[in-house]
Amino acid sequence: MQDRTDSDSRKLLRRLKDILAAAGGGQDRLDEITHHIADSMGTEVCSIYLFRDADTLELSATEGLRPEAVHQTRLRLGEGLVGRVARTGRHVNTANAPSQPGFRFMPETGEEVFPAFLGVPIQRVGERLGVLVVQCSTARQFSDDEVYGLEVVAMVLAEMTELGAFQGSQSDSLPLAHRFPLMLRGATGQEGAAEGHVWLHEPRVVIANPVGDDPDKEHARLHEGVETLRLTVDKMVAAADMGGDGEHAAVLETYRMFAHSRSWLKRMEEDIRLGLSAEAAVEKEQSAARARLEMAADPYLRDRLHDLDDLSNRLLRILTGQGSDTGAEMPPDPILVARNIGPAELLEYGRRLKGVVLEEGSVGSHAAIVARALAIPLVIHAARITSEALNGDAILVDGDQGVVHLRPEESVAKAFQDKIAMQAEAQDRYASLRSLPATGTCGTTIQLYMNAGLMADLPSLEGSGAEGVGLFRTELQFLIRSHVPRRAELAGLYARVMDNAQGKPVIFRTLDIGSDKVLPYMKPQDEPNPAMGWRAIRVGLDKRGVLRMQLQALIRASVGRPLHVMFPFIADITEYEAAHRILMQEMAREQRLGHAMPSDIRVGAMLETPSMAFAPKRFFEMCDFISIGGNDLKQFFFAADRENERVRRRYDTLNVSFLSLLRLIIARCDEARVPLSFCGEDAGRPVEALVFAALGIRRLSMRPASIGPVKHLIRRVDIAGLRRVIDQAEAEGLTSLRGPVTAWLARQ
Repeated sequence: MQDRTDSDSRKLLRRLKDILAAAGGGQDRLDEITHHIADSMGTEVCSIYLFRDADTLELSATEGLRPEAVHQTRLRLGEGLVGRVARTGRHVNTANAPSQPGFRFMPETGEEVFPAFLGVPIQRVGERLGVLVVQCSTARQFSDDEVYGLEVVAMVLAEMTELGAFQGSQSDSLPLAHRFPLMLRGATGQEGAAEGHVWLHEPRVVIANPVGDDPDKEHARLHEGVETLRLTVDKMVAAADMGGDGEHAAVLETYRMFAHSRSWLKRMEEDIRLGLSAEAAVEKEQSAARARLEMAADPYLRDRLHDLDDLSNRLLRILTGQGSDTGAEMPPDPILVARNIGPAELLEYGRRLKGVVLEEGSVGSHAAIVARALAIPLVIHAARITSEALNGDAILVDGDQGVVHLRPEESVAKAFQDKIAMQAEAQDRYASLRSLPATGTCGTTIQLYMNAGLMADLPSLEGSGAEGVGLFRTELQFLIRSHVPRRAELAGLYARVMDNAQGKPVIFRTLDIGSDKVLPYMKPQDEPNPAMGWRAIRVGLDKRGVLRMQLQALIRASVGRPLHVMFPFIADITEYEAAHRILMQEMAREQRLGHAMPSDIRVGAMLETPSMAFAPKRFFEMCDFISIGGNDLKQFFFAADRENERVRRRYDTLNVSFLSLLRLIIARCDEARVPLSFCGEDAGRPVEALVFAALGIRRLSMRPASIGPVKHLIRRVDIAGLRRVIDQAEAEGLTSLRGPVTAWLARQ
């Protein structure tokens, strides 16, 4: 009986393969497929529902229901039993469909006489494509073998959909997959606009033949591929540093356990026995497991998705011979599209990229930091981009709005090109201000510094007109390596940074890791709120060896030049005192060893926590300079996580309460006569920068591309006059200064 079922399944799959190869329109293929499935399974009804858009399923073909309902009957995701299958990625098998929770009766289909219902998802590696349904007038439960067999058929349908077998079925049918224009709304990771063509960081593996003609041959291919995979994984784990019992070792062992899973192999063998090719069997199990894990409440299980996907993709590349290099040529204007990407990988692409679009990521992620350093527009949280985009697709990236246009219509592309042209024209205008000071019409001058973190940033120092580097992020050199950098490496790098600055000041911030910046060779900390956890100077004071090594490298790099050192995330005066004391000890040690000393040393702190606005006077007097870390200060002041898109945009920098805190900090610094700067995203926004200047902050540090627009606005206005507008608005009890300031600027 089992052999006959297997034989029927293989016959059906071979018939589907013939349909795929035959000439004909998409609708003809859909109609023929439903007829053969119903006949093979002995059911009166077989229906195929495909997604018309991300939230709508459409009855695209049927055998047994009323034909006039095709392309007319639609369901929302989660609606009815069909919508439930699509939403959960799991089958529904019932002898009495109307009795099921969420059942929706669709009278136009005539399905009321078919109570037995079996629906399975048509899906491909996280991409929902539709639902395959069979129904009977006899109230019966479908067997496990029948469920499994229909899932195998659905896998072939998924591959046929991917290969375009159902495209262009009829004028009122589904849009053509990977052909139609698509707009995706994400979030801004790095501002800017870019036009180009898609370059997939991990191109999808193409399965040209989902049906296996010879099960024995496919079994042999699968076993050979799995053995190659296991050897590769074993070598990778053996080569890794497995010392200790840390999480690093546990993760690698879990990864190896997946590769050696007997149940994983057994399920793929069963898929092949029913008629799938080895590649299709791998992808079927990847899709099914992905659907299960995505619904899991346990975050640890959801995290294992990455392990599963990586193993499955490695095995698919082994079986198809495609490798990681598909032979595709990178376009001359590449826009990188990926689920996520590490800083080292992004740096390998470097400035060749015009932009980056990620499905995941965050505003503070390693990739976002590198994208800012490279001045590459970045959009994060662009759902479905990796499944929707194909290599070479035209794409527009609007980092200002967090929007992506994939395969844009001509009118959209033209409007976008006009925007880019206007931005280029503005940059040309700003370039003429490069050598001019940022002096308002009232005579007040503001120093404009740039943020940096890579050697690649340093040419911008001259090109942008920056007066120095207000923040050099030293952690990037730690993030892009697989091991702790050596002292000599760091000293050489810091010396080259100072050389390239050509006498302009460079403020080096000591290692700022933790929170969203976790070193690849450092055990992650399981913290419920990492932004307020073990990070920055807290790590430095606990791991003093690394802090001392970095300070030694900075001292040796200075070689008779001025040295500026800034300690991050100071929340209590004792932390600054301890860090300052360590620096002075290293200075004395280096002098004893006979190394050349800095000609001058300036030591400061980043003020990123509201607590330091109320620090003892001694703190301000000890500092040679203070820099407000605006991004963190704002998130702690408003209790709004900067990584949480639902709350981070709710709070305005020009809120009177926040500006009152800045006023207090400015007053404390003025009292101690310590120079104050503002560093962060808001420093590079012209209106906000102007308000900071009016409040009394005389140095701003921002990304190089923002210096031109900020300087342009400062040179046009009376900063002292704006201060009077601010004072008046606050006296009137307004909660935000954005309205009055914008109105005042419009009159200038």
